[in-house]
Formats: sequence, C-alpha cells, structure tokens
Amino acid sequence: MHYFDFSKKYILENDFVKLSPLKKKHIESLAIISNDEIIWKYLFENGKKKKHLKFYIKKAIQNRQLSKEYPFVIFDKKNNSIAGTTRIYDINSNWKTLKIGHTWLGKKFRGSGLNQQCKYLLFEFAFKEMRMERIGFGVHEENIISCKALEKIGCQQEGTLRSFLPKVDSDGRADLLLFSILKKEWENQL
Repeated sequence: MHYFDFSKKYILENDFVKLSPLKKKHIESLAIISNDEIIWKYLFENGKKKKHLKFYIKKAIQNRQLSKEYPFVIFDKKNNSIAGTTRIYDINSNWKTLKIGHTWLGKKFRGSGLNQQCKYLLFEFAFKEMRMERIGFGVHEENIISCKALEKIGCQQEGTLRSFLPKVDSDGRADLLLFSILKKEWENQL
C-alpha cells in the first residue's frame, strides 16, 4: 500500500503541461480564463456561476487540508499560461482506487490536446507512484464533450447513476455516467 501525503507539493509535468498544487494566488489568472459559460455549465449546482470561483478554489484548497482531495492548477507550457484546474479525490489506498474530476480548461486551451496530456500525467502518477489499480470518473449525461474525451483516452463507460443530477438546460433530472480506466488497460496503451 502506498500512502498519499496531502501536505506534499506534487508537481507533475512533461513537455506540454505542468500540474502543480492549486493555491489562492491562482484565483486571478483563473478568473480571466474562466469567462466562458461552457465552463460553468456543469461545474456548479443550483445556478452558481463564475462569481463563485473564489469560493470554489478556497473550498478545494480547504478539502486538500482536510485530506479529501488534491487540486491542481493546469499550466500550458506552450502558451506559458495557466489553462484551468483538475483534481484527484476519493483516494482509497486499501482498495487502490481514486477519482479524477472537476477538470476544466479555458476556451483557448480546449481541443489543443492539453486535457489529454493532463490525464496522461495523472494516470502515470496514480498507477506508477500511488500504485492504484483503478481510476474513476463521473460525468453529467448532457456533457457529451467530456464523455467523448474520456473515451478517447481509453476510459470505458461502466454504469449509470439514474436521475442523479438536475438537468442543466431544462427542468427534470439527469443521469451521472460512470467511467473508469484500469491499470492494465492503461499499461496496454503505452
């Protein structure tokens, strides 16, 4: 079993992207690139919008201090700019599982391959360093772009939590789609 140290400053990087711990100092840069309704569409419940970015980031940092999740800021090396955020959470060392989520990128960074590079770094870290066996994801059924992105990097849809979330664009309920990738599946892609 591998112990995950929430107090440690984990930095994951390759030639394209650098993931480092999310900090309050990133709020201003993230506020600039988050002026895009697509980001906020699936990110917040009950109509919360970008004005709550400061609270959102502070809560993520607080949850790291409580050993609940580890949020990263995404830095695009090609554009020399902060591009968004992502995090790992629900870490279970006994079962060797975790989840990745709360990932968003500013508009100019979407479709650039940056998300794929982030996921590669997170998969490598989770499977090699943390010795995890499974990574899970939950996606709002209406978020087709995220579903396709997960499939593109080798994740499989494995289930549905029916009527789990409010619909975004209308009244009613929506399903939460469950995706995962296993260590052996990721290793077979290398």
